[in-house]
Amino acid sequence: MRVKIFHTKAELSKAAAEHAAASLRQLLGEKHTVRLIAATGASQFEFLEKLTAATGIDWARVEMFHLDEYVSLPITHPASFRRYLQERLIRKAKIGKYHLLNGESDPERVAVEVGRELAKAPVDLAFVGIGENGHLAFNDPPANFETEEPYIVVTLNEACRRQQVGEGWFATLEEVPERAISMSVRQILNANEIIAVVPDERKARAVKECFEGEISPMHPASILRQHANTTIYLDQSSAALLSDKAKAAL
Repeated sequence: MRVKIFHTKAELSKAAAEHAAASLRQLLGEKHTVRLIAATGASQFEFLEKLTAATGIDWARVEMFHLDEYVSLPITHPASFRRYLQERLIRKAKIGKYHLLNGESDPERVAVEVGRELAKAPVDLAFVGIGENGHLAFNDPPANFETEEPYIVVTLNEACRRQQVGEGWFATLEEVPERAISMSVRQILNANEIIAVVPDERKARAVKECFEGEISPMHPASILRQHANTTIYLDQSSAALLSDKAKAAL
């Protein structure tokens, strides 16, 4: 795992997008189809904007999978991650093939069906974020580090749901769904390369707990430290609570 710290969110997003674009170009030069996992959330806005503006990427040969989605939330809702990906990545980049998680359908069946597609071949590249409670995808603490299922149906804890209100996706806590379909931790770690985009002061506590403390299901994103080809992109705000010793070690 590598950690890169930038002064601002804009610099972080630009650097992460350049890294992602370079990885995609290299992969597309080596194979016909590249399999990609894409994250959502407010932390990914600028990163995706810059990535979709990058040149020299044949998005028609990219097959994209979805990290997570709320159960029972319609695609018309502003917080729908299917809607987010359609608007901010799929349509803008003109991705050739994609698999979205339909949380309005039977979530257990959707998890199995999309998981079956995901398991057909290795994943080349994954974009992820880290939640304010340290979650990875919607794997809230204590996360399941053991399951080999590609997707699981999870119950969201209050800290996770409050983050969604704080980011403006929902007006009240009561409006935030209590369940979601999430890619499992083990499935995320199966990706050949992981790029984590983690800006903003509100992520600082999670960053400290995940990268200074022990690797633990109570700090789900700490598991990224076990993946050799992961790069964590932080800004000064999200890295603010890291000790100098930890920064040097990372």
